[in-house]
Amino acid sequence: MTKAALTLQTVNTPAVLVDLDIARRNIDRFQAYADAHGMKVRPHIKTHKLPAIAEMQLRAGAIGVTCQKVSEAEAMVAGSPQIRDVLITYNILGASKLDHLAGLARKVTLSVVADNEMVIDGLSSKFVSQPTPLSVLVECNTGADRCGVPTPEAAAALSQRIAVAPGLVFGGLMTYPPADGAAAVEAFMTRAKALIEAAGIAVPVITSGGTPSMMTAAEAPVATEYRPGTYVYNDRSLVSRGVCSWDDCALTVLATVVSVPSPNRAIIDAGSKTLTSDLLGLSGYGHVLGRDDIAIDQLSEEHGRLVSQMPINLKVGDRLRIVPNHACVVTNMVDAVTIVEQGEISAVWPVAARGRIV
Repeated sequence: MTKAALTLQTVNTPAVLVDLDIARRNIDRFQAYADAHGMKVRPHIKTHKLPAIAEMQLRAGAIGVTCQKVSEAEAMVAGSPQIRDVLITYNILGASKLDHLAGLARKVTLSVVADNEMVIDGLSSKFVSQPTPLSVLVECNTGADRCGVPTPEAAAALSQRIAVAPGLVFGGLMTYPPADGAAAVEAFMTRAKALIEAAGIAVPVITSGGTPSMMTAAEAPVATEYRPGTYVYNDRSLVSRGVCSWDDCALTVLATVVSVPSPNRAIIDAGSKTLTSDLLGLSGYGHVLGRDDIAIDQLSEEHGRLVSQMPINLKVGDRLRIVPNHACVVTNMVDAVTIVEQGEISAVWPVAARGRIV
């Protein structure tokens, strides 16, 4: 059967579906918000890992893309001639990764981040011999307590280390704040920027991110660009936060009922290898569209258990569409996604940047 002949009733399940009409609407919505507030958009591709969707984001007005791994960036650049400005928001260590990074820097405008001197020294040792210096931003902790220097003073000190490191140029400041963290971003970055500029160093970029708070990003006007990721698809975690509705969820998992062993229990062919075990503070492992009474209360690797307090009213062979708790992980667990446009399957796209370890 050709891809063109596939329908939602004939495609093999479990299948990860991406509704491009919804994805376009999501992209355009945030781009319009950012444009209205004079903010540049640099979407994170970790959610979709697809060059074609990155191109949609660029056509809408994005200035470039964000990646989390060197290999992700390589796959995206190889997959699209339009992707020519990349920020990798991760401390990069190790000879092999630095070799790949140098190769990538010869193809595109490239920036990376660092929050410690060891990473800076490694980048410098590699790029001192490269034809173009590498732009390095200081990653700052504005409350998420993951990576990042802890204070504006530490950010200023590290900026000076980058500015004098052979082969590097200081590119600015980067943060990944917690939800509703705009006030902390504004305070931290304003102070850090003033300290750095007082030392005679320009701060060309201040980049923030995070889908949950993207529609309040303008509350931190010190930031020059924003890096939303999950917004392109949305998921159950974002619906639960009130960020979007089920109609805004572009990625769903199509699953088939394979057993109905009791009146209030059914089993589907999507387990933890498709829906993921991520809970993100939620109860259950996804939302069955059109069936608010059903909970997905258990997953094994290839089985999902559906339960209802009422008769479940499902039969073997029924197909269900499920909004996962966390869309980004689902993308990384499949080789291809099934593209839906105007309610019909239009293509099957390989997930270009999944499963890469560099």
